[in-house]
Amino acid sequence: MRAVLTWRDKAEHCINDIAFKPDGTQLILAAGSRLLVYDTSDGTLLQPLKGHKDTVYCVAYAKDGLWSPEQKSVSKHKSSSKIICCSWTNDGQYLALGMFNGIISIRNKNGEEKVKIERPGGSLSPIWSICWNPSREERNDILAVADWGQKVSFYQLSGKQIGKDRALNFDPCCISYFTKGEYILLGGSDKQVSLFTKDGVRLGTVGEQNSWVWTCQAKPDSNYVVVGCQDGTISFYQLIFSTVHGLYKDRYAYRDSMTDVIVQHLITEQKVRIKCKELVKKIAIYRNRLAIQLPEKILIYELYSEDLSDMHYRVKEKIIKKFECNLLVVCANHIILCQEKRLQCLSFSGVKEREWQMESLIRYIKVIGGPPGREGLLVGLKNGQILKIFVDNLFAIVLLKQATAVRCLDMSASRKKLAVVDENDTCLVYDIDTKELLFQEPNANSVAWNTQCEDMLCFSGGGYLNIKASTFPVHRQKLQGFVVGYNGSKIFCLHVFSISAVEVPQSAPMYQYLDRKLFKEAYQIACLGVTDTDWRELAMEALEGLDFETAKKGKFHEAAKLYKRSGHENLALEMYTDLCMFEYAKDFLGSGDPKETKMLITKQADWARNIKEPKAAVEMYISAGEHVKAIEICGDHGWVDMLIDIARKLDKAEREPLLLCATYLKKLDSPGYAAETYLKMGDLKSLVQLHVETQRWDEAFALGEKHPEFKDDIYMPYAQWLAENDRFEEAQKAFHKAGRQREAVQVLEQLTNNAVAESRFNDAAYYYWMLSMQCLDIAQDPAQKDTMLGKFYHFQRLAELYHGYHAIHRHTEDPFSVHRPETLFNISRFLLHSLPKDTPSGISKVKILFTLAKQSKALGAYRLARHAYDKLRGLYIPARFQKSIELGTLTIRAKPFHDSEELVPLCYRCSTNNPLLNNLGNVCINCRQPFIFSASSYDVLHLVEFYLEEGITDEEAISLIDLEVLRPKRDDRQLEIANNSSQILRLVETKDSIGDEDPFTAKLSFEQGGSEFVPVVVSRLVLRSMSRRDVLIKRWPPPLRWQYFRSLLPDASITMCPSCFQMFHSEDYELLVLQHGCCPYCRRCKDDPGP
Repeated sequence: MRAVLTWRDKAEHCINDIAFKPDGTQLILAAGSRLLVYDTSDGTLLQPLKGHKDTVYCVAYAKDGLWSPEQKSVSKHKSSSKIICCSWTNDGQYLALGMFNGIISIRNKNGEEKVKIERPGGSLSPIWSICWNPSREERNDILAVADWGQKVSFYQLSGKQIGKDRALNFDPCCISYFTKGEYILLGGSDKQVSLFTKDGVRLGTVGEQNSWVWTCQAKPDSNYVVVGCQDGTISFYQLIFSTVHGLYKDRYAYRDSMTDVIVQHLITEQKVRIKCKELVKKIAIYRNRLAIQLPEKILIYELYSEDLSDMHYRVKEKIIKKFECNLLVVCANHIILCQEKRLQCLSFSGVKEREWQMESLIRYIKVIGGPPGREGLLVGLKNGQILKIFVDNLFAIVLLKQATAVRCLDMSASRKKLAVVDENDTCLVYDIDTKELLFQEPNANSVAWNTQCEDMLCFSGGGYLNIKASTFPVHRQKLQGFVVGYNGSKIFCLHVFSISAVEVPQSAPMYQYLDRKLFKEAYQIACLGVTDTDWRELAMEALEGLDFETAKKGKFHEAAKLYKRSGHENLALEMYTDLCMFEYAKDFLGSGDPKETKMLITKQADWARNIKEPKAAVEMYISAGEHVKAIEICGDHGWVDMLIDIARKLDKAEREPLLLCATYLKKLDSPGYAAETYLKMGDLKSLVQLHVETQRWDEAFALGEKHPEFKDDIYMPYAQWLAENDRFEEAQKAFHKAGRQREAVQVLEQLTNNAVAESRFNDAAYYYWMLSMQCLDIAQDPAQKDTMLGKFYHFQRLAELYHGYHAIHRHTEDPFSVHRPETLFNISRFLLHSLPKDTPSGISKVKILFTLAKQSKALGAYRLARHAYDKLRGLYIPARFQKSIELGTLTIRAKPFHDSEELVPLCYRCSTNNPLLNNLGNVCINCRQPFIFSASSYDVLHLVEFYLEEGITDEEAISLIDLEVLRPKRDDRQLEIANNSSQILRLVETKDSIGDEDPFTAKLSFEQGGSEFVPVVVSRLVLRSMSRRDVLIKRWPPPLRWQYFRSLLPDASITMCPSCFQMFHSEDYELLVLQHGCCPYCRRCKDDPGP
């Protein structure tokens, strides 16, 4: 787009508004208190109009009256704010008002407000200019709005916004549509008028001014624009839109609406639109490549397939860089930029590979083919020099030098002849080898060689098309435009902004050859396209000239008649088949013989395939029942739709073509249709394999549910895929589900080892817990029960150790601790009492003892702190802890030699206070009852484990606990039974006992006589007395028995995770689940059902 200043004038006052006379011949301006009338053709001031005493802000020409016939006076309506601008819809039914408070009010003819639009900026974004799109092609009325929030926006009549706001970076003062609504003119504080698309994409500058632009209008039905400024300047511009296009053989690409590119197939008339949403500056097309230059980048497109009729383009590369060039050329792997005398060769990644500097300005450049990456360029210069350049060679080859400047160039198909159109409109043809001028013709503006015939070219000029064969006189016919291509009998002509393919019979040049008895050359011309009469004339002339070879080529029908008379119709059929004249061959098929019909159709399909008409070949093969050949063509060309159609029409018994269809569909990334084909065949194994190969796991799992025999074929690849994608936890579950326990355990062990090695002890605890549950699952096999249960208990202990140690490690390594001192104190005690002789990998006794010493000292457990510091003296201390430990060892000596009584743990069974340092471990020193710890704070929980009396099943125990009924008072007596292997504390009931104490709690406290633990065993009556809310049950899967725990402080709520059976204070558990979304121990999500 280029703006040419036609005329300019200057008034004494600011130009507030402009209006054109409807026929465009006159222009009226509001300047101060005067109206100025100009002649638009030359800018002559026709007359000034006076009569206004104050400033005139708006002017308009009357079109069809000011008032409607029904109204006798002007109706008045109030508005909520000052009205700055207004605009009527095309049909005059609605008026849009732009207000100072940022509101657009749309009213009907009666003044009633129908739509109210509030701009985001409110009063900070006054609506300074609005305009309805005048286009009659738009389905909806579209309002363009320019506000002083420096935005332009678009709305429908309903008030719905179209697209997003477009930022302007200046205060707009005027907005108007150009050329029937296709473009928008915008001017304001940036002191220029800019041209935008109707969607708000900036295209360029119309004219720069010296002051603010207050008004701009387009002359009706023309490409002229007038601009009025603050300083009184009136400028009249003509906008010239240049043609931006590119052509390669039968593909033509051109710019449309300044921001779109349309690619047209000149033979099939197919078109495809590529929306760039930016100004398209240059276009280049070559083979399957398309290059589009935008203001800040170059886009390289490629065709989806090698099919000659394919019109689907996709982005191959983007070069994000601004380039300035006069011409753009694209090759297979490069783009060529031409800027005056310089040529630059860039790769598709934007890297400059080569540069050529010419002696003169480059006037013409064209790609003449060649291998990818080694294409040749034909270059014409203003000084008359013509060169050939290969993109992989730094040196240009001078083909010839003529005296006049080059305007247009083309090289013949064999690259032996060169046609040049110079600045004097002369077409000159040279022999490239000898540099000899073969002939020249006047009145030429463009030239093109026939791509199928070496000796034929055409050139256009003066409203005529000229066709020249060899050295014969020119054949002339009327044609408007420029010749840009010549292929066979089709000539491609560019007229104004569109290109068309003109079918030109080659009769005239054929007769020129016949006149000189050049029958073979005449036959070659006839093959390009002549009438039947011309063919007969060629045959007769060849016979008369005794050229029987040529004559025979045209006497097929006479020969066929002779074959038929002599009873040899099969020979006529064979002749027409060999000549690929299949329509005539059908006349000689013997009484509908299906074999001959199939043979003919097959040969016709083979011929269509050979001449690169694959779609026709496919249809013929299908008609002949040759489905495999049809499928092969469709598959090789990537025609998924045709493959699907064939597969659906085939019978399910035809396994070979169906299997081939499915194979091609799978290759062409259409697994859904391949699956449909496998289902039709009933080939479930191939279907499973397809789902696995394409990683469509949901479909594979659904199929596995219906057909369990394919379980291994699905879950094993799924697990391997998960493992390859670093999703090891899911992989372990998949191995487990596939029944591959060994692989499942291996994955978990590797995960665990990695977690320990990387000091991710929380993860290590989780993986050890998963390993223990895996072993428990395997333990259901009687042959492996004992081994697996041993591993189960081992991994459970390790999980508990690593879970606790995670907090110790974080405390010693991180600068800030997230745990309370009491929690760290409890954890370090728990670990110290629980650690086996062989400390598990990754766990540091130094860190445990250091944490214990530090927290004991802080909480007043000075005796325990002394013990911890004494233990540390016998261990290897890392340098970073050395100073702290030495200082702590010294300072602890100044503290009392006792522990705070508040820290002493209590046994809830026998109410015995236990020492902080317990040689027995995490059990009571009196009753040997194991302590139950919270998995978060590691406090001793008020729980006592009890066991069921022999003969009571888990189901019966649950039913007894759930059965809460009133019972008479009774007396439970405690009876201790001792045998060689164990001691059992039994609560015995008596019917006539008195008292209302809880039979469970009343008898728990007693003096332990022996050194062995005596479990609490309850009877049915004791179970009935329990409340369900006071009992926690670990419902282990077989072969383990359930574990029962009784809460001795019912008001202090305890929560047990239903998955890992770890116990927590309810408040702690709820907080941790809210923080992490899952159990902190087994990572069971809060929404997941229990086991």
